[in-house]
Amino acid sequence: MPVATDELLFHEVALTLFPGVGPQLTRQLMSYGGSAKNVLMLPPGKLRKIPGVGPATVLALTGAARTAALQKAEATLKKAAAEGIQLLFYTSKQFPRRLKQIADAPALLYYQGTAELNQPKIVAIVGTRQATDYGRAQTELLVQGLLPHRPLVVSGLAYGIDIAAHRAALQEGLDTVGVMATGLDVLYPHAHRKTAEKMLTQGGLLTEFAFGTPPDRYNFPARNRIIAGLADGTVVVEAAKKGGALITAELALSYDRDVLAVPGSLGSPASEGCNELIRTNKAALYSAPKDLEELLNWDEALHPTGKPRSAPAYDPADFTPEEFRVIEVLLPGEELLDNLSWKAQLPVHQAASLLLSLEFRGVVKALPGKKFRLS
Repeated sequence: MPVATDELLFHEVALTLFPGVGPQLTRQLMSYGGSAKNVLMLPPGKLRKIPGVGPATVLALTGAARTAALQKAEATLKKAAAEGIQLLFYTSKQFPRRLKQIADAPALLYYQGTAELNQPKIVAIVGTRQATDYGRAQTELLVQGLLPHRPLVVSGLAYGIDIAAHRAALQEGLDTVGVMATGLDVLYPHAHRKTAEKMLTQGGLLTEFAFGTPPDRYNFPARNRIIAGLADGTVVVEAAKKGGALITAELALSYDRDVLAVPGSLGSPASEGCNELIRTNKAALYSAPKDLEELLNWDEALHPTGKPRSAPAYDPADFTPEEFRVIEVLLPGEELLDNLSWKAQLPVHQAASLLLSLEFRGVVKALPGKKFRLS
Protein backbone atom coordinates (compact mmCIF):
# COMPACT_ATOMS: atom_id res chain seq x y z
CA MET A 1 0.00 0.00 0.00
CA PRO A 2 1.46 3.38 -0.94
CA VAL A 3 2.19 6.07 1.61
CA ALA A 4 0.08 8.50 -0.45
CA THR A 5 -3.48 8.87 0.82
CA ASP A 6 -5.05 9.08 -2.63
CA GLU A 7 -5.40 5.40 -3.45
CA LEU A 8 -7.49 6.11 -6.55
CA LEU A 9 -4.77 8.30 -8.09
CA PHE A 10 -2.11 5.77 -7.09
CA HIS A 11 -3.69 3.05 -9.19
CA GLU A 12 -4.39 5.44 -12.07
CA VAL A 13 -0.76 6.52 -12.20
CA ALA A 14 0.39 2.91 -11.93
CA LEU A 15 -1.75 1.88 -14.90
CA THR A 16 0.08 4.40 -17.13
CA LEU A 17 3.49 3.05 -16.11
CA PHE A 18 3.14 -0.50 -17.39
CA PRO A 19 5.27 -1.25 -20.48
CA GLY A 20 3.20 -1.44 -23.64
CA VAL A 21 0.10 0.15 -22.09
CA GLY A 22 -0.39 3.43 -23.95
CA PRO A 23 -3.16 6.01 -23.60
CA GLN A 24 -5.67 4.29 -25.89
CA LEU A 25 -5.20 0.88 -24.26
CA THR A 26 -5.47 2.54 -20.85
CA ARG A 27 -8.91 3.90 -21.79
CA GLN A 28 -9.92 0.52 -23.21
CA LEU A 29 -8.93 -1.21 -19.97
CA MET A 30 -10.75 1.43 -17.92
CA SER A 31 -13.93 1.01 -19.96
CA TYR A 32 -13.98 -2.68 -19.07
CA GLY A 33 -12.66 -2.50 -15.53
CA GLY A 34 -14.49 0.64 -14.41
CA SER A 35 -11.51 1.87 -12.40
CA ALA A 36 -7.74 1.53 -12.48
CA LYS A 37 -7.79 -0.47 -9.26
CA ASN A 38 -10.30 -2.92 -10.74
CA VAL A 39 -8.15 -3.28 -13.87
CA LEU A 40 -5.12 -4.14 -11.77
CA MET A 41 -7.16 -6.77 -9.90
CA LEU A 42 -8.40 -8.56 -13.04
CA PRO A 43 -7.14 -12.13 -13.44
CA PRO A 44 -5.35 -13.15 -16.68
CA GLY A 45 -8.42 -14.94 -18.00
CA LYS A 46 -10.60 -11.82 -17.88
CA LEU A 47 -7.84 -9.61 -19.24
CA ARG A 48 -7.51 -11.81 -22.32
CA LYS A 49 -11.18 -11.24 -23.16
CA ILE A 50 -10.71 -7.46 -23.47
CA PRO A 51 -10.30 -6.37 -27.13
CA GLY A 52 -6.79 -5.08 -27.83
CA VAL A 53 -5.22 -6.93 -24.91
CA GLY A 54 -2.61 -9.43 -26.06
CA PRO A 55 -0.36 -11.89 -24.21
CA ALA A 56 2.35 -9.26 -23.64
CA THR A 57 -0.11 -6.92 -21.94
CA VAL A 58 -1.51 -9.71 -19.77
CA LEU A 59 2.01 -10.66 -18.73
CA ALA A 60 2.88 -7.03 -17.95
CA LEU A 61 -0.23 -6.47 -15.83
CA THR A 62 0.08 -9.70 -13.86
CA GLY A 63 3.80 -10.54 -13.92
CA ALA A 64 7.01 -9.04 -12.58
CA ALA A 65 6.37 -5.70 -14.32
CA ARG A 66 3.38 -5.20 -11.99
CA THR A 67 5.56 -4.79 -8.90
CA ALA A 68 7.88 -2.37 -10.71
CA ALA A 69 4.96 -0.24 -11.94
CA LEU A 70 3.40 -0.05 -8.47
CA GLN A 71 6.71 0.94 -6.91
CA LYS A 72 7.29 3.59 -9.57
CA ALA A 73 3.76 4.93 -9.04
CA GLU A 74 4.39 5.30 -5.30
CA ALA A 75 7.64 7.15 -5.96
CA THR A 76 5.89 9.35 -8.54
CA LEU A 77 3.17 10.40 -6.11
CA LYS A 78 5.71 11.18 -3.40
CA LYS A 79 7.79 13.31 -5.76
CA ALA A 80 4.74 15.10 -7.14
CA ALA A 81 3.47 15.93 -3.65
CA ALA A 82 6.88 17.20 -2.53
CA GLU A 83 7.29 19.47 -5.57
CA GLY A 84 3.73 20.75 -5.95
CA ILE A 85 3.06 18.87 -9.19
CA GLN A 86 -0.46 17.89 -10.19
CA LEU A 87 -1.08 14.44 -11.65
CA LEU A 88 -4.13 14.68 -13.90
CA PHE A 89 -5.67 11.40 -15.04
CA TYR A 90 -7.98 11.72 -18.05
CA THR A 91 -11.06 11.11 -15.90
CA SER A 92 -10.21 14.04 -13.62
CA LYS A 93 -12.35 17.20 -13.75
CA GLN A 94 -9.13 19.21 -13.93
CA PHE A 95 -7.91 17.37 -17.05
CA PRO A 96 -8.05 19.79 -20.03
CA ARG A 97 -11.49 19.29 -21.59
CA ARG A 98 -10.20 20.17 -25.07
CA LEU A 99 -7.71 17.31 -24.85
CA LYS A 100 -10.46 14.90 -23.83
CA GLN A 101 -11.96 15.42 -27.28
CA ILE A 102 -9.04 14.00 -29.26
CA ALA A 103 -8.71 10.28 -29.89
CA ASP A 104 -5.01 10.07 -29.03
CA ALA A 105 -5.12 12.19 -25.87
CA PRO A 106 -2.68 11.33 -23.07
CA ALA A 107 -4.03 9.22 -20.23
CA LEU A 108 -2.04 11.13 -17.60
CA LEU A 109 -0.60 14.63 -17.45
CA TYR A 110 2.06 16.01 -15.13
CA TYR A 111 1.40 19.69 -14.49
CA GLN A 112 3.16 22.33 -12.43
CA GLY A 113 1.92 25.90 -12.46
CA THR A 114 -0.84 28.34 -11.66
CA ALA A 115 -2.79 28.61 -14.93
CA GLU A 116 -6.23 27.09 -15.38
CA LEU A 117 -5.96 24.54 -18.20
CA ASN A 118 -9.66 24.94 -19.03
CA GLN A 119 -9.62 28.67 -19.65
CA PRO A 120 -12.35 29.98 -21.98
CA LYS A 121 -9.80 30.97 -24.63
CA ILE A 122 -6.55 29.17 -25.44
CA VAL A 123 -4.28 29.80 -28.41
CA ALA A 124 -1.18 27.88 -29.49
CA ILE A 125 1.67 29.83 -31.10
CA VAL A 126 4.39 27.75 -32.77
CA GLY A 127 7.11 28.10 -35.34
CA THR A 128 10.63 27.37 -36.46
CA ARG A 129 13.60 27.08 -34.13
CA GLN A 130 15.55 29.25 -36.60
CA ALA A 131 13.36 32.30 -36.09
CA THR A 132 14.22 35.56 -37.83
CA ASP A 133 13.85 39.08 -36.47
CA TYR A 134 10.65 39.33 -38.53
CA GLY A 135 9.24 36.20 -36.90
CA ARG A 136 10.04 37.31 -33.38
CA ALA A 137 8.54 40.75 -34.04
CA GLN A 138 5.35 39.21 -35.48
CA THR A 139 5.09 36.94 -32.45
CA GLU A 140 5.22 39.92 -30.10
CA LEU A 141 2.64 41.83 -32.14
CA LEU A 142 0.38 38.77 -32.21
CA VAL A 143 0.45 38.38 -28.42
CA GLN A 144 -0.13 42.11 -27.91
CA GLY A 145 -3.11 42.00 -30.26
CA LEU A 146 -4.77 39.26 -28.22
CA LEU A 147 -4.61 41.15 -24.91
CA PRO A 148 -8.34 42.09 -24.86
CA HIS A 149 -9.19 38.39 -24.80
CA ARG A 150 -6.72 37.40 -22.05
CA PRO A 151 -6.11 33.96 -23.59
CA LEU A 152 -3.83 31.26 -22.29
CA VAL A 153 -0.83 31.09 -24.65
CA VAL A 154 0.50 27.58 -25.28
CA SER A 155 3.74 26.59 -26.99
CA GLY A 156 6.58 24.08 -26.81
CA LEU A 157 9.36 25.91 -24.90
CA ALA A 158 11.69 25.32 -27.87
CA TYR A 159 14.18 27.72 -29.40
CA GLY A 160 12.90 30.31 -31.85
CA ILE A 161 9.22 31.19 -32.13
CA ASP A 162 8.14 29.01 -29.18
CA ILE A 163 10.24 30.76 -26.57
CA ALA A 164 9.46 34.14 -28.17
CA ALA A 165 5.74 33.42 -27.65
CA HIS A 166 6.26 32.45 -24.00
CA ARG A 167 8.38 35.54 -23.29
CA ALA A 168 5.94 37.87 -25.06
CA ALA A 169 3.07 36.46 -22.99
CA LEU A 170 5.02 36.91 -19.77
CA GLN A 171 5.88 40.47 -20.78
CA GLU A 172 2.20 41.28 -21.45
CA GLY A 173 0.94 39.65 -18.27
CA LEU A 174 -0.73 36.67 -19.95
CA ASP A 175 -0.61 33.11 -18.62
CA THR A 176 1.54 30.85 -20.76
CA VAL A 177 2.02 27.07 -20.59
CA GLY A 178 4.98 25.20 -22.04
CA VAL A 179 4.34 21.64 -23.20
CA MET A 180 7.47 19.55 -22.71
CA ALA A 181 8.82 16.48 -24.51
CA THR A 182 10.61 15.34 -21.33
CA GLY A 183 9.77 14.71 -17.71
CA LEU A 184 9.05 17.83 -15.66
CA ASP A 185 12.36 17.33 -13.87
CA VAL A 186 14.37 17.29 -17.11
CA LEU A 187 14.13 20.80 -18.57
CA TYR A 188 15.04 20.98 -22.26
CA PRO A 189 16.59 23.13 -23.54
CA HIS A 190 18.40 24.10 -20.35
CA ALA A 191 19.00 27.61 -21.73
CA HIS A 192 15.31 28.40 -21.15
CA ARG A 193 15.37 27.61 -17.43
CA LYS A 194 14.87 31.21 -16.26
CA THR A 195 11.86 31.66 -18.54
CA ALA A 196 10.44 28.31 -17.40
CA GLU A 197 10.79 29.34 -13.76
CA LYS A 198 8.82 32.55 -14.42
CA MET A 199 6.14 30.51 -16.17
CA LEU A 200 5.54 28.47 -13.01
CA THR A 201 4.03 31.58 -11.40
CA GLN A 202 2.36 32.91 -14.57
CA GLY A 203 1.28 29.83 -16.45
CA GLY A 204 2.98 26.50 -16.05
CA LEU A 205 4.78 23.48 -17.48
CA LEU A 206 2.94 20.41 -18.75
CA THR A 207 3.99 16.97 -19.98
CA GLU A 208 2.71 13.43 -20.41
CA PHE A 209 6.15 11.95 -19.79
CA ALA A 210 7.12 10.41 -16.46
CA PHE A 211 9.76 11.88 -14.20
CA GLY A 212 13.27 11.33 -15.50
CA THR A 213 12.27 11.02 -19.18
CA PRO A 214 15.10 12.54 -21.29
CA PRO A 215 14.61 14.36 -24.62
CA ASP A 216 14.04 11.83 -27.39
CA ARG A 217 13.29 12.53 -31.04
CA TYR A 218 10.08 10.50 -30.89
CA ASN A 219 8.77 12.49 -27.92
CA PHE A 220 8.53 15.77 -29.82
CA PRO A 221 5.76 14.82 -32.28
CA ALA A 222 3.85 13.39 -29.29
CA ARG A 223 4.36 16.68 -27.47
CA ASN A 224 3.04 18.56 -30.52
CA ARG A 225 -0.30 16.75 -30.42
CA ILE A 226 -0.85 18.06 -26.88
CA ILE A 227 -0.10 21.62 -28.02
CA ALA A 228 -2.60 21.26 -30.87
CA GLY A 229 -5.21 19.55 -28.71
CA LEU A 230 -5.02 22.05 -25.86
CA ALA A 231 -5.87 25.09 -27.97
CA ASP A 232 -8.91 26.46 -29.75
CA GLY A 233 -6.63 27.41 -32.63
CA THR A 234 -2.98 27.26 -33.64
CA VAL A 235 -1.01 30.11 -35.20
CA VAL A 236 2.15 29.24 -37.12
CA VAL A 237 4.37 32.31 -37.23
CA GLU A 238 7.37 31.00 -39.16
CA ALA A 239 8.02 27.50 -40.50
CA ALA A 240 10.39 25.93 -42.97
CA LYS A 241 9.29 23.29 -45.50
CA LYS A 242 9.57 20.61 -42.82
CA GLY A 243 9.56 20.78 -39.06
CA GLY A 244 7.67 20.43 -35.81
CA ALA A 245 5.49 23.50 -36.39
CA LEU A 246 3.99 21.95 -39.53
CA ILE A 247 3.40 18.69 -37.64
CA THR A 248 1.51 20.68 -35.00
CA ALA A 249 -0.54 22.39 -37.72
CA GLU A 250 -1.44 19.06 -39.36
CA LEU A 251 -2.42 17.60 -36.00
CA ALA A 252 -4.62 20.61 -35.24
CA LEU A 253 -6.37 20.17 -38.59
CA SER A 254 -6.94 16.48 -37.86
CA TYR A 255 -8.62 17.50 -34.60
CA ASP A 256 -10.92 19.94 -36.46
CA ARG A 257 -9.16 22.89 -34.83
CA ASP A 258 -8.51 26.10 -36.71
CA VAL A 259 -5.03 26.91 -38.03
CA LEU A 260 -3.68 30.31 -39.05
CA ALA A 261 -0.32 31.19 -40.56
CA VAL A 262 1.61 34.44 -40.71
CA PRO A 263 2.76 35.02 -44.31
CA GLY A 264 6.40 35.78 -45.00
CA SER A 265 8.58 37.06 -47.80
CA LEU A 266 8.72 34.95 -50.95
CA GLY A 267 12.02 33.12 -50.99
CA SER A 268 12.52 33.27 -47.22
CA PRO A 269 13.32 29.72 -46.01
CA ALA A 270 11.82 30.54 -42.60
CA SER A 271 8.42 31.29 -44.17
CA GLU A 272 8.16 28.58 -46.83
CA GLY A 273 6.03 26.38 -44.59
CA CYS A 274 3.63 29.18 -43.64
CA ASN A 275 3.20 30.34 -47.22
CA GLU A 276 2.50 26.76 -48.31
CA LEU A 277 -0.11 26.27 -45.58
CA ILE A 278 -1.90 29.39 -46.83
CA ARG A 279 -1.53 28.46 -50.52
CA THR A 280 -3.05 25.02 -49.97
CA ASN A 281 -5.89 26.39 -47.81
CA LYS A 282 -4.73 24.41 -44.81
CA ALA A 283 -4.33 27.60 -42.82
CA ALA A 284 -6.13 30.92 -42.80
CA LEU A 285 -3.96 33.98 -43.34
CA TYR A 286 -3.10 35.85 -40.16
CA SER A 287 -2.44 39.55 -40.71
CA ALA A 288 -4.16 41.13 -37.70
CA PRO A 289 -5.94 40.04 -34.48
CA LYS A 290 -9.35 40.27 -36.22
CA ASP A 291 -8.36 37.34 -38.44
CA LEU A 292 -8.07 35.08 -35.41
CA GLU A 293 -11.05 36.63 -33.65
CA GLU A 294 -13.34 36.01 -36.61
CA LEU A 295 -12.09 32.48 -37.23
CA LEU A 296 -12.46 31.41 -33.60
CA ASN A 297 -15.61 33.52 -33.00
CA TRP A 298 -13.77 35.36 -30.26
CA ASP A 299 -15.11 38.67 -31.57
CA GLU A 300 -18.61 37.60 -30.49
CA ALA A 301 -17.40 37.19 -26.92
CA LEU A 302 -16.53 40.88 -26.54
CA HIS A 303 -18.71 43.84 -25.74
CA PRO A 304 -18.03 47.01 -27.75
CA THR A 305 -16.02 48.16 -24.73
CA GLY A 306 -13.63 45.26 -25.21
CA LYS A 307 -14.69 43.61 -21.96
CA PRO A 308 -15.45 39.88 -22.06
CA ARG A 309 -19.09 38.89 -22.00
CA SER A 310 -19.84 36.47 -19.21
CA ALA A 311 -20.20 32.88 -20.39
CA PRO A 312 -22.66 30.38 -18.90
CA ALA A 313 -21.13 28.64 -15.88
CA TYR A 314 -21.90 25.06 -14.94
CA ASP A 315 -21.23 23.91 -11.40
CA PRO A 316 -20.22 20.22 -11.25
CA ALA A 317 -22.06 19.99 -7.93
CA ASP A 318 -25.37 20.51 -9.79
CA PHE A 319 -24.91 17.43 -11.96
CA THR A 320 -23.95 13.79 -11.72
CA PRO A 321 -20.38 12.98 -12.88
CA GLU A 322 -21.78 11.45 -16.07
CA GLU A 323 -23.99 14.48 -16.79
CA PHE A 324 -21.07 16.82 -16.34
CA ARG A 325 -18.95 14.75 -18.75
CA VAL A 326 -21.66 15.33 -21.38
CA ILE A 327 -21.67 19.07 -20.62
CA GLU A 328 -17.86 19.25 -20.94
CA VAL A 329 -18.02 17.68 -24.39
CA LEU A 330 -20.65 20.21 -25.51
CA LEU A 331 -18.91 23.30 -24.13
CA PRO A 332 -16.99 24.03 -27.38
CA GLY A 333 -20.10 23.63 -29.55
CA GLU A 334 -22.64 21.23 -31.06
CA GLU A 335 -21.85 17.53 -31.34
CA LEU A 336 -23.28 14.40 -32.92
CA LEU A 337 -24.65 11.78 -30.52
CA ASP A 338 -22.14 9.11 -31.58
CA ASN A 339 -19.19 11.49 -31.26
CA LEU A 340 -20.45 12.74 -27.91
CA SER A 341 -20.77 9.18 -26.64
CA TRP A 342 -17.18 8.42 -27.62
CA LYS A 343 -15.72 11.67 -26.27
CA ALA A 344 -17.57 11.34 -22.96
CA GLN A 345 -16.58 7.65 -22.71
CA LEU A 346 -20.23 6.63 -22.27
CA PRO A 347 -22.33 3.98 -24.03
CA VAL A 348 -24.61 5.50 -26.69
CA HIS A 349 -27.80 4.49 -24.88
CA GLN A 350 -26.59 6.08 -21.63
CA ALA A 351 -25.48 9.26 -23.42
CA ALA A 352 -28.89 9.51 -25.11
CA SER A 353 -30.67 9.11 -21.77
CA LEU A 354 -28.49 11.76 -20.13
CA LEU A 355 -29.07 14.16 -23.02
CA LEU A 356 -32.83 13.72 -22.72
CA SER A 357 -32.68 14.42 -18.99
CA LEU A 358 -30.52 17.51 -19.53
CA GLU A 359 -32.87 18.69 -22.28
CA PHE A 360 -35.84 18.50 -19.88
CA ARG A 361 -33.83 20.64 -17.45
CA GLY A 362 -33.15 23.24 -20.14
CA VAL A 363 -29.40 22.62 -20.16
CA VAL A 364 -29.16 20.94 -23.58
CA LYS A 365 -30.94 21.61 -26.87
CA ALA A 366 -31.55 18.88 -29.47
CA LEU A 367 -30.82 19.76 -33.11
CA PRO A 368 -31.71 18.01 -36.38
CA GLY A 369 -29.54 15.07 -37.39
CA LYS A 370 -28.96 13.74 -33.84
CA LYS A 371 -26.89 16.78 -32.93
CA PHE A 372 -26.92 18.50 -29.56
CA ARG A 373 -25.64 21.72 -28.04
CA LEU A 374 -25.86 23.55 -24.74
CA SER A 375 -28.90 25.81 -24.43
